[in-house]
Amino acid sequence: MKVLLTGANGQLGCCFIDKFPIDWILLATDSQQLDITDNLAVNNFINENRPDVIVNAAAYTAVDMAEDEQDLAYQVNTIGPKNLAIAAQKYNAKFIHVSTDYVFDGSKNIPYTEEDTTNPINIYGKTKRNGEVAILNNNPSAIIIRTSWVFSEYGNNFVKTMLKLASNKSELSIINDQLGCPTYAGDIADTILTIIMNECDGGIYHYCGDKSVTWFKFATKIFLIADQLNAIITKKIVVKPTLTSGYPTKAKRPLYSVLNMNKIEKIAGIKASDWNNALVHVISHIK
Repeated sequence: MKVLLTGANGQLGCCFIDKFPIDWILLATDSQQLDITDNLAVNNFINENRPDVIVNAAAYTAVDMAEDEQDLAYQVNTIGPKNLAIAAQKYNAKFIHVSTDYVFDGSKNIPYTEEDTTNPINIYGKTKRNGEVAILNNNPSAIIIRTSWVFSEYGNNFVKTMLKLASNKSELSIINDQLGCPTYAGDIADTILTIIMNECDGGIYHYCGDKSVTWFKFATKIFLIADQLNAIITKKIVVKPTLTSGYPTKAKRPLYSVLNMNKIEKIAGIKASDWNNALVHVISHIK
């Protein structure tokens, strides 16, 4: 099995490499090795290497910066996936793409299914949704995995940000009215590998953590585990809840983005990510 991975230096890319079977061939690329926004480069690379599977873990994920860098976000999150989807169809490769809970506006109060209407409220979400549409319009057999609140021992994420802030602050105010599901990138990688090894119909699937929490509750759990592990933090930190309205950001966030996982559980037998156990692992192995 030969697999092309884009976004190899990101959180998911690094975890995917860690999990990758030793008897398979991995073509791990970053933007320097393969610019997915360059259609000619994508076609040439895939034609020369002929992967059996293409996993797109490349994305523009700076949610606030995307409001100013709209064209760059569009190129990476919409045009890049479209280029890969078309090339995958042309060269008969299975295509797996990772998307986001931010394609929803957060107006529901029960978990979002794959059939729910999308209505992104920021540029990041809009470019990711446009990428989904472009993929399925050009490659109906492609598989899109929407996930949420990704964290890992690699890169930049909420867990590492909290631990860094706690090292030099005694008090933090964390948003307590946005609800979502933290998801470990290593579990997303396992999910992708399971899908590669099994036949799944093309389309959109939701995959996320097993328990929904607010950012405040997630942060509280992070500090509790860090304290139990005697990791990084050397003093107690006070965490206070605050509202989104009291913490303005350039990009709006959905207040509710919990994902329903019934489809992927039924079709592929894949269970939700146990983010609590994963959090222990991550805090113990911060890179």
